[in-house]
Amino acid sequence: MMSDRKAELERKKAKLQAIREEKERRRREKEQKDVEEATVRAAGTDKDHRKELDAMLSSLGVAPVSDVLSSLSSMNSLTPEQSANATPDASLQPSSINSAQSSSARKKNRELTIVSVAHTNIPPKEPVVYTKQTQTIQTSHTSHDGYFETDWWRPRKAHAFDYYDEYNLNPGLEWEDEFTAEDEENSLPHMDGFQSKLPPGILPHGLPQVKEVQPAVTQVEQEKEKEKPKEVQELSEEEKQMIILSEDFQRFLDRTSRIVERALGESVNIYSDYTGTMDGEDGMDEKSHQRLWLNRWFFCDRWSRNRCVTSMDWSPQFPELLAASYNNNDDTPNDPDGVCLVWNTKFKKTTPEFIFHCQSPVMSTTFARFHPNLILGGTYSGQIVLWDNRVQKRTPIQRTPLSASAHTHPVYCLNVVGAQNAHNLISISTDGKLCSWSLDMLSQPQETLELHTKQSKAIAATCLAFPHGDVNNFVVGSEEGTVYSACRHGTKAGVLDSYEGHQGPVTGISTHAVQGGIDFSHLFLTSSIDWTIKLWSLKESKPLYSFEHNGDYVYDVAWSPTHPALFAAVDDSGRLDLWNLNQDTEVPTASIVINGSPALNRVSWTPSGLHVTVGDDTGKIWVYDVAEHLAHPRIDEWNKFLYTQQELKHNKADEELHKLNLREPTSLTTIPPLLATCPLR
Repeated sequence: MMSDRKAELERKKAKLQAIREEKERRRREKEQKDVEEATVRAAGTDKDHRKELDAMLSSLGVAPVSDVLSSLSSMNSLTPEQSANATPDASLQPSSINSAQSSSARKKNRELTIVSVAHTNIPPKEPVVYTKQTQTIQTSHTSHDGYFETDWWRPRKAHAFDYYDEYNLNPGLEWEDEFTAEDEENSLPHMDGFQSKLPPGILPHGLPQVKEVQPAVTQVEQEKEKEKPKEVQELSEEEKQMIILSEDFQRFLDRTSRIVERALGESVNIYSDYTGTMDGEDGMDEKSHQRLWLNRWFFCDRWSRNRCVTSMDWSPQFPELLAASYNNNDDTPNDPDGVCLVWNTKFKKTTPEFIFHCQSPVMSTTFARFHPNLILGGTYSGQIVLWDNRVQKRTPIQRTPLSASAHTHPVYCLNVVGAQNAHNLISISTDGKLCSWSLDMLSQPQETLELHTKQSKAIAATCLAFPHGDVNNFVVGSEEGTVYSACRHGTKAGVLDSYEGHQGPVTGISTHAVQGGIDFSHLFLTSSIDWTIKLWSLKESKPLYSFEHNGDYVYDVAWSPTHPALFAAVDDSGRLDLWNLNQDTEVPTASIVINGSPALNRVSWTPSGLHVTVGDDTGKIWVYDVAEHLAHPRIDEWNKFLYTQQELKHNKADEELHKLNLREPTSLTTIPPLLATCPLR
């Protein structure tokens, strides 16, 4: 079978080869036939022309062409000196024409030079080159080198008689085959009478172009020309609207308005004494004796009035930017329910830097840690929204779906964890569902985890915190008052331990994040509606200490980012407290009541630790300065805090022992020696 197939292929190849050879043979025969016909036609035409030429020359008294051709052979016998002394131009004189018939062979040789001179009028093949010069469009259609000036885009030609050929610095750009003989004839200018006056052999397009010289202008005249007012073209209303609505104009106006607003908001007193030498010893600043004082506040009558501040977060890349999310405003039902404003603490401007909103109240917000232009928000409807301040729009550019694969309950917990090249957004809703998202795709979560108690009851999470440097383990506060520790991955993924102690919903949670010689990352604080703040350790299920100084709901608590023993707390009565555990554990180190006593919902520290911000239920954010001696830790603060922690543990053991003694009296001999000798605070 294969052999038949090969034989068939060989026959087809041979047949194709025969067809090709036949076509090639016919083509050669046709070409040969065409050449012969052209030769015959040319011979007949030349013969007729020669007869007409001989008759014309005979009528003028000039020797026929046949006689001229016969004299060519005799001309070859002349010596070089004789041929050099011959003057071809002498044959043009009338006397030589009249005596041509009776002259010798030498005079006839002069007449032969007419043929050679006629041959010199054939122009050489002309290459085409590009010339590097400024191309401009003129209104007058004058021509240069065979091209009109309107055809400035066409390449210019270098001719054999062009005066500027020597300046052709790039001969490699010559085009020899681009233009045919028809293009050459069409490119000749129409000069009529001037063309007839040119000497033989000089082509008109080889001449240089002479331009009219402009009159000289003095400097005074130039200044007068500059002083003349220029006519300003008035734009139509349509053109103005097109410019105003263009994206470039919107971006320009947005940027410049921010700069002007910042400049107008600054008030600089040039007479201020920054050295402190003019006041003397008795003129010390009043703030030197204070520990906490008001710096400024942020409020927008349009977007934050009567809106409760639900969360705050500081930008990691730009420490002066503060993002705050707001609840809905019942007085303005037509406005968006959710609002997120970005405030700038560096400049004394009273308006937000960026304004974002969505259709559902924003319960939590955070900056995308590794994307400085992105802001994330968790909404009451369960959607995760993403805003971008580079886009000229206030609505989210991405949002998660409202489906069973994502959140369908309010999202109060939002956090970005990981590194530059591997990070995720962690969100937990009140139905106990944890979702891990990639910021590149919010259409569906990468991972999901159901957080349940030991009784298989969903955890209604209200707050979330990750220990410093940990991306797997986290702690969450719940509505029933219990705190849970859990992990995202591993064989024990889910809830690990529970920490019971609060009698009401947990409103805030904060893990210790100050790095130092001693590791306190296992410590965390919680606030609750039961009017208490509790200090916990991940290593123990019971609280280490309970701060019961507040007389109202405690809504939030936050560790200082710089001091190991300092934290801030806010409550419903408008009180802001700073606690330094190395100084006292019974009363706060510094305390202040906000003007008007609004309910304070959120508290946050600036990355420097020198300012603390609080948000109230009216939509106002207050920024307070913290004294440096309170905000900046001393070297021994870590050792002191370790001692304070051990002392709190001992006091806790004493309290438990005291409760046992009240229930069942025992002798002092049953008390452990360590607990009996430890000092009570």
